[in-house]
Amino acid sequence: MTTRRGTLPLPLLTVLAIATLLAAGCSANASAGPGDKNTGETITLYSAQHQQTTDALIAAFTEQTGIKVTVRNDGEDVLTAQIEQEGAKSPADVFYTENSPWLAQLDQKHLLAKVDPATLQQVPAADSGASGDWVGVSARVSALIYNTDDLNASALPSSVLDLADPRWKGKLDLAPAETDFWPIVSSVAKTYGQARALAWLKALKDNAGANAATPDNETLLSDVSQGSSQLGIINQYYFYRLRAEIGPSAVHAAVAYFAPHDPGYVLNISGAAVLASSKHQAAAQKLVAFFTSTAGQTILAHSESFEYPIGEHVAANPALTPLAQLQPNAFSVAELGTGEDAKTLLQQAQLI
Repeated sequence: MTTRRGTLPLPLLTVLAIATLLAAGCSANASAGPGDKNTGETITLYSAQHQQTTDALIAAFTEQTGIKVTVRNDGEDVLTAQIEQEGAKSPADVFYTENSPWLAQLDQKHLLAKVDPATLQQVPAADSGASGDWVGVSARVSALIYNTDDLNASALPSSVLDLADPRWKGKLDLAPAETDFWPIVSSVAKTYGQARALAWLKALKDNAGANAATPDNETLLSDVSQGSSQLGIINQYYFYRLRAEIGPSAVHAAVAYFAPHDPGYVLNISGAAVLASSKHQAAAQKLVAFFTSTAGQTILAHSESFEYPIGEHVAANPALTPLAQLQPNAFSVAELGTGEDAKTLLQQAQLI
């Protein structure tokens, strides 16, 4: 089970101020947002995303539309299982995830509604479900995190497969229960086959030893920065969040990317969907549309979740390497699917 993302002492008031200004500007021009104010209606959002960013998005959405949003935060695996169990009786209207497989899983079970075509057009088609039942909201990229006191960049492995080399025994940190790691497993399996992916995972487990069951990415990053391990795999934004929280001088770690197009170099998409069972379809569609609108994407870009907005004409946080300069592999959200292959392999390797 993945852990829910912890809150950080970030300058949320700044983000909320930006959100309020953007919402006010969009309210003055109905064509800039998902619709006119509709006061008195309340919808429910199941959210596995970072709470600060979600709070800022919701505050701006309510300011713009008058629609109130009740948020239930938990891990995306937990919320997916809950939606499946609740079925047609689910109180959720919208589901907002960190990774696309959970949306694909619900889509496969016909639990999602079609996203409005105008909303889908606000982001690249490749970043949303081919069925049109969920839409991409933001992106993140998998990377190496390494301790800068113990390792030089020149000594780092160029491929995710190299982490299975015995030279990293006792130096590697893994958080296999984190669903952020699963797309990498799926990518390796698609590139090299199930048998080689399983052997790779078993070697990673052996190399990580006592650090093969780190509970979450925040702990993994802390372990590497403090020197209790030397390197691990995370999505890039965890590094930037920690640096913003405690200051650059206190972080003894850096981000590095694998060789261009390596199977460990994966672009992951966070997305949102309207539940087919929602009793507030119009309002739910407005919330999803807001996430992908210029206003929503700008709020995301100015938040300290350090994810990449994927809507047109919205630049990412300048602290990040521009997305256009990165060279991840061509592993698409369609190929990633539900992530069940990764779960099975991780279970076979006794990592989860």
